[in-house]
Amino acid sequence: MTLLIVLLCVAGLVGLIAVGKLNAFVAFLLTALAAGVLLGMPLADIPKSIEKGIGDTLGGLVLILCLGAVLGKLLAESGAAQVLAGALMRVFGVGYVQWAMVLTGFVVGIPLYYGVGFVLLVPLIFSIAARYRLPAIYIGLPMLAALSVTHGFLPPHPSPAALVVQFKANMGLTLLYGLAVAIPTIIVAGPLFARTLTRIVAKPLEAFAAAPEGAVPSTANSFFTALLPVLLLTLAAAYPYLAGGRLPGQAVVALLGQPSVAMLLAVAYATYSVGLRLGKTMPQLMGLFADAIKDISMILLIIGASGALKQVLTDSGASAEVAALLQHVALPPLLLGWLMAAVLRACVGSATVAHLSLVMPAASVRRRASGLLC
Repeated sequence: MTLLIVLLCVAGLVGLIAVGKLNAFVAFLLTALAAGVLLGMPLADIPKSIEKGIGDTLGGLVLILCLGAVLGKLLAESGAAQVLAGALMRVFGVGYVQWAMVLTGFVVGIPLYYGVGFVLLVPLIFSIAARYRLPAIYIGLPMLAALSVTHGFLPPHPSPAALVVQFKANMGLTLLYGLAVAIPTIIVAGPLFARTLTRIVAKPLEAFAAAPEGAVPSTANSFFTALLPVLLLTLAAAYPYLAGGRLPGQAVVALLGQPSVAMLLAVAYATYSVGLRLGKTMPQLMGLFADAIKDISMILLIIGASGALKQVLTDSGASAEVAALLQHVALPPLLLGWLMAAVLRACVGSATVAHLSLVMPAASVRRRASGLLC
């Protein structure tokens, strides 16, 4: 009965978002409230559980996601992302344009959220397609595949960062493992798949232009600024293993590799390197900061509300019963999780909502079943 209620709640959540077009934040809260009632929790405890779930989930994420949004905004407004794309095109040439697009999407996709990267790079896709007379989908799909995969697999993006907090994982190692999975996924979903679609012809609009107005940062500065958080997280993850862990400065490197510290340092550097250095004033930059926080505010609320649903499932005891049932499912848990996530992703149209809809409940289950892979 408990499993049926949980499935009903997840189905109701999908229905509210996909069919009812309800805001995901409100949909998660309504589902958490309904789950608490249906699972028999004391009515007075349901609001407390919801508030605890929101607080615990957002506690370790607000800084990372807000600073990540600010960094992405600075890179987008300065033209650094387009500088990166132009540099990669010059290196790879027309013959390997797909791989240039993959690297562009990958590098831009690490600091920028998918929606921002999409809006920023789609004009570039059309301008390159028009210049070299290539099918837009042939060069666009590899770039968009890279954007999508980095958004779904790599911190500091919302879903991976939220999962790191929920499972108490190491952010740096999660990034390294995510890279190992993301790279082959991008190759298959991007260049290889795009070659099967070359017959689809799309005439690019000449009005699209990728060149930013005004001064732009140098190529080296653009690369370094965009990848600084990745460099710090990777350094912190690898440093303890260098020279048998006998190198000095372990505590300092560990501090620099803390996700919130790494993002803060990256934002501070970007404020100068792609902001003040290019002639922007502090009031202009602070306006970009405010706009970036506005852009991420709804995502933060959705993540917090998903934590409320997770906490209700934990406090009601449903997680223990579901864990016991799932341990006897014939399908491998990784395959089962992938199938459920793929179906939900197609239904709701948002990778972040799909991840959180499944994995937040799974996080509550995992705490009850140490032998179950979620």
